[in-house]
Amino acid sequence: MNIKKFLRKKDVVISTDRYLIGALSNMAMGLFASLLVGTILKTIGSKFHISYLTDTVAPMAMSMTGSAIGVAIAMALKAPPLVLFSATITGAAGNAAGGPVGALISTVVGVEIGKLISKETKIDIIITPILTIMSGMLVGGIVGPTVAKIMWAFGRLIMQATEMQPFYMGVIISVVVGVVLTLPISSAALCMMLELSGIAAGAATIGCCCQMVGFAVMSFKENGWGGLFAQGVGTSMLQMGNIVKNPKIWIPPTLASAILGPLATVVFKLENSPIGAGMGTCGFVGQITTISTMNKSGNSIYLIIFLVHFVLPAIVTLIISQIMRKKGYIKDGDLKLNL
Repeated sequence: MNIKKFLRKKDVVISTDRYLIGALSNMAMGLFASLLVGTILKTIGSKFHISYLTDTVAPMAMSMTGSAIGVAIAMALKAPPLVLFSATITGAAGNAAGGPVGALISTVVGVEIGKLISKETKIDIIITPILTIMSGMLVGGIVGPTVAKIMWAFGRLIMQATEMQPFYMGVIISVVVGVVLTLPISSAALCMMLELSGIAAGAATIGCCCQMVGFAVMSFKENGWGGLFAQGVGTSMLQMGNIVKNPKIWIPPTLASAILGPLATVVFKLENSPIGAGMGTCGFVGQITTISTMNKSGNSIYLIIFLVHFVLPAIVTLIISQIMRKKGYIKDGDLKLNL
């Protein structure tokens, strides 16, 4: 059996689709189910003085981030049971060594090697977990910290550039992260790996909000309330099929991102954390983490968030989309989803 046939048999597919889209998207789910949920519960516990949430539940959820990432990525890579279970260890080890980037590298390497050896020996129950764990931890421990430092340095560069040129960087970050959110890649994972925070994270959040809220309101005629909630509180990624058919439908929310991004960096100086920066309005996580990060009292912060994250993205996107509809660039049915 040649190498290609063996890899095909083991479902080891070396491709950008499998690693960049599949693994990263599931990595975001792992982050969501652990670190992000822990952050939300900690915020709720702090606001309402519930010590059980702040002292017990939240710390436990957040401490399991690496394992959650490991399992999530292993599922994306279609790992067999023993490899899947072993990924809890490679993910945890990688996260300890190099953060989310380390968890990604450790898990991908460990899972793919584990898949190669899985069910190839009579002592599979011993050999497969050992090779999965050892290979993942070795590579993740060696490569993970270096890659994490590079990503961290790039993130620092972005944040410093935003402090120096808040207007232009507000435009760039808002547009780029917003576009990544709608693409079948994970904006949440990207912001986490870059450790994006401060006003740069605030601009990223607005970019994501513009994509989600923008697509939700501009497609209300075609998709109704179901589409409004699916995109506005779920994900604008649902529109990717329609974007491929007519790329012009992507212009209104993207222009809205460019217009509103500087509001975060120049006018309101909104900040966010790495875990919330790439979430937008998904489950209202971007708003919860903004409130938690800025830690301001009073109703003003709530009004600003409501205005910048919901009202203005809806209004600006609708205005641009209506102009494009009148000119025939966007037609009825272009934004229809099969919900």
